[in-house]
Amino acid sequence: MSGKTENIQIQTSDGGTMPAYLALPEGGVPAPAVIVWMEIFGVNDHIQDVTRRVAAEGYVALAPNFFHRTAPDLNLGYNEPGFEEGFKHLGQLQADQMIADATAAVSYLSGRDDTTDKIGAMGFCIGGHMTYLTACETDVAAAASYYGGGIAAPEGPGGGPGTLTRTGKISGQLNCYFGGKDALIPGDQVEAIKASLAEAGTKHEVQVYEEADHGFHCDQRETYHEASAQDAWEKTKALFASTLR
Repeated sequence: MSGKTENIQIQTSDGGTMPAYLALPEGGVPAPAVIVWMEIFGVNDHIQDVTRRVAAEGYVALAPNFFHRTAPDLNLGYNEPGFEEGFKHLGQLQADQMIADATAAVSYLSGRDDTTDKIGAMGFCIGGHMTYLTACETDVAAAASYYGGGIAAPEGPGGGPGTLTRTGKISGQLNCYFGGKDALIPGDQVEAIKASLAEAGTKHEVQVYEEADHGFHCDQRETYHEASAQDAWEKTKALFASTLR
């Protein structure tokens, strides 16, 4: 089991604060850290559960709310009103602000006295896109992106260059997991991500679970696919064990 949990506030570069859920491992000795990036539903029960699971594996785990500019207390369910509200905030994201928030999260973890110098990131849906940006724009040693939407779009969040134009800046290892039945991320976008990572020489693994749909990792969604979720989780644990320890 993991140790204590708490809700904290992280200082951002624009003078504001970003709420985050923190889960600590047992043991009381410095540990590597992992950022858990949320879906459009906020740092809800599921994201908090994943954060505690990461802490139980021996990491200082942090789940920030990067919708904090428009919805600092966002905590939505997996239903139609939740989707509608979440998409409203998704549409207001801007890549520069997302990168600033990623940098703030990394800086916060680096500054704690109970963390080592190794940090990883993982995330789901828009959090999977945030994970890709974090891998590109910070010095995280490893990242695991679950069904990150819009990574291969021609423009980045809020306009400007597409996220794949940043791939060459990745210095750590990146795993990407997609569902073969995911209509939100068509196969040609997955192939574009594969090609971008290969061209950049990034150490990576891209896994497509043919029987899985978008959201396959979340056991609170109708699209939960247990076999795919378990395999991706084991791959993520192996990734972090090999790069952060």
